[in-house]
Amino acid sequence: MRGRWAAGWALAGALLLGGCGDPASGAAGPPAAPSSPKASATTHRKAPAAPARPPAVLYLGDSLAMENQRVLGQELRRDLKARYTSAPYSGTTLCDYLEGTGERSLVPGADKAAALVRSVRPDVVVLQFWGNAWGYTPCMDGITYDAAPDRYLQRYAADARRLAEQITDAGGQSPPRIVWVLQGPDPITPERVRKVNAVYAERAAASGGLVADAGRAVSPASGRHTWVRFLPCTAWERAHPDYCTEPGSGRTALHRDDDYLHFCLAPTTSDPKPCPVRSPGVVRIAREIARAVARVAGSAAEDGG
Repeated sequence: MRGRWAAGWALAGALLLGGCGDPASGAAGPPAAPSSPKASATTHRKAPAAPARPPAVLYLGDSLAMENQRVLGQELRRDLKARYTSAPYSGTTLCDYLEGTGERSLVPGADKAAALVRSVRPDVVVLQFWGNAWGYTPCMDGITYDAAPDRYLQRYAADARRLAEQITDAGGQSPPRIVWVLQGPDPITPERVRKVNAVYAERAAASGGLVADAGRAVSPASGRHTWVRFLPCTAWERAHPDYCTEPGSGRTALHRDDDYLHFCLAPTTSDPKPCPVRSPGVVRIAREIARAVARVAGSAAEDGG
């Protein structure tokens, strides 16, 4: 089991460092997708009404946020007229965005979460992190899920609390609301994502934030934490054929066949960048995040914020 985990985390580390795409050669591929996937829980509902005052939104995260950032910006600007800023860094985790980590962080000081809150003054901060679990980023101090799952989760929960506190404190008298993005299935260690998502949900409940269950949008209806490469096309995807990749079978691809982690259907490049091609998984995730931001912005408007 440990050998399989080690190979999986090695591949995941290489994948997460890139914006979207090519894994290291020779690494284990993704699990086989079912031939007849059951219906997805995802539907593309009518866009929410824009709040009275367009919100300012700050989007931070790792390579999944890197590949999503352009599409999410389009969704937020179109539906909410949002003022949108994104600053994701591939290969990062929560501690990279903490002030005080210095050279042990992959994020420069000007782009730390609190620094950006002070400069951008967002109404909403969206955090999307897969949960670096293989010790790539120095600020995790070598703590990995494989070697020490309990220690990893304790550290992750502590970092989530510190990050939320720094974001809130940086907001002063008008702190932003935080949207924690729940992650999709992990085919190597499914229980890890379940527990990381629980950390996010607990932190949101404790600090007045909100969760965006984007992971459900890329999971089959039969299993929230079951990894699949394909899902049935939604009605919106069938109406926009570029997003229903296999219309003959009524299903669409979420992942490339050589990358079980990312949702961009283009190969990874050495220079991480937003996803350059139409990718159903990216759209599904971005729309779920946008719906959560709309709920937060709408409640803030009702409160006079």
